[in-house]
Amino acid sequence: MKHAKIIQDLEKLGIKGNYEVVYNPSYEELYQAEIAPENQGFEKAELTESGAVSVKTGIFTGRSPKDRYIVQDDVTRDTIFWDGKVNLPTTAENFDSCKGLVLNQLSEAKKIYVVDAFCGTNTDTRLKVRFIVEVAWQAHFVTNMFIRPSHYELENFGEPDFTVINGSKTTNPNWEAQGLNSENFIMFNLTEKLQIIGGTWYGGEMKKGMFAMMNYYLPLKGMASMHCSANVGEDGDVALFFGLSGTGKTTLSADPKRFLIGDDEHGWDNNGVFNYEGGCYAKVIDLSEEKEPDIFRAIKRDALLENVVVNNGIADYKDGSITENTRVSYPIYHINKIVLPSKAGHAKKIVYLSADAFGVLPPVSILDENQAQYHFLCGYTSKLAGTERGITEPEPSFSPAFGEAFLTLHPTMYSKTLIGKMKEHGAKAYLVNTGWNGTGKRISLKDTRAIIDAIIDGSIENAPKTRVPIMNLEIPTALPNVSEGILDPRNTYNDASEWEEKARDLAARYIKNFEQYCDTEEGKKLVSSGPQLQQQTT
Repeated sequence: MKHAKIIQDLEKLGIKGNYEVVYNPSYEELYQAEIAPENQGFEKAELTESGAVSVKTGIFTGRSPKDRYIVQDDVTRDTIFWDGKVNLPTTAENFDSCKGLVLNQLSEAKKIYVVDAFCGTNTDTRLKVRFIVEVAWQAHFVTNMFIRPSHYELENFGEPDFTVINGSKTTNPNWEAQGLNSENFIMFNLTEKLQIIGGTWYGGEMKKGMFAMMNYYLPLKGMASMHCSANVGEDGDVALFFGLSGTGKTTLSADPKRFLIGDDEHGWDNNGVFNYEGGCYAKVIDLSEEKEPDIFRAIKRDALLENVVVNNGIADYKDGSITENTRVSYPIYHINKIVLPSKAGHAKKIVYLSADAFGVLPPVSILDENQAQYHFLCGYTSKLAGTERGITEPEPSFSPAFGEAFLTLHPTMYSKTLIGKMKEHGAKAYLVNTGWNGTGKRISLKDTRAIIDAIIDGSIENAPKTRVPIMNLEIPTALPNVSEGILDPRNTYNDASEWEEKARDLAARYIKNFEQYCDTEEGKKLVSSGPQLQQQTT
């Protein structure tokens, strides 16, 4: 009966054909489909010795932001932040045309996978999401990444709140006439509550697509929606770790002394912090058991590797010839020390992670309320070339809310909701630099972990402090188990004037970037909380 209802739903959408429906397949069903010889034309799956399946995602080995559109209509016209960079507008006519292409592709399929799952742990805020795909490993991906309903929840799932129709095999021949970027498309229609995908096989478009939707719905209800990892201590104390790729967000939240809530996407409502996802999606380039034991051990049966080179069943994590963005998705319970369900109380410690390749930022700074808002809106890190000794000409990256690519509302909405929660629950923010200093070496993971320990246990508040000029930051001068001489970045240079020159350059970049928020009185008030070029070193 359930399958008959699903087929009716698919036909209402316009998917009409002589296909077999596989509804919420088990991992065993997915595994058998992925490795079946007759499917290798498009599954492209390889079995590895760990038991995980490895697949290739085609020409797209990452998201395609220039092909991502939102229908501009009465629902979205005055709510979406139409910045011309992240949220690109399109018409309902273009959407319908592309949707027709996707529906036609799926109508010719022999087998369609339908996965019903939850996005969000809390029952009163989660989205019921239906994923419709033709490729088994894409069904595997969303089964890993989203929250798997119980048998009872599945029987009573009802109508989905949002539907994702993935037609990765189809492309749009009319893209130029429609004013689009290419033949590939990722489109959202919030009136119809639909996401459609064409031309890209990359699973991350489904994961981040639903994150963007949570970023739309939750802040409008006064809840914080956050691109962060989260963990909780035995006493129930919650810490959040905001950061872009390469800053250590996943590594630092996987703390053997604490329990993981989630590694990437969270909300914060009146009950506390909760995970959006039921799995983890980790980079595996250069992965080893020594460096990342939790992630390494999570790669086993039911895990799904993406774009990893496999030689005779052996995954070569050092080989980036397909892409540097090699990935693994796995159910969150592949990590031993977790919280289930994936939620906890209100956060008390907020950590902003920045990998500063300029060698300017202190390893840790203690932020006041206004600085917490300023640095959240900046979301600074560096684009790194990957050399251990730092970079001669690093590229600064400012990503508001540490997740600009997924923001559907104005960045200040995310700042307002986060800072509001922090005020309400007495949370304190810290800026932690996991990048470089004047030695030319990256700050050690050992020192960073000791800094995080001092933040979590509160000992940082009792440490002696000083103020770093130009960057306008308060820092501790000594912390337990942290190497001497590194907490003040000026002391890591043979000549402090070299630090000052770099600091003035970075401060000017901060100031220039923040000009976009100075069209309001609230934004202007925050300027004094950021770097100050007029400040002199002593």
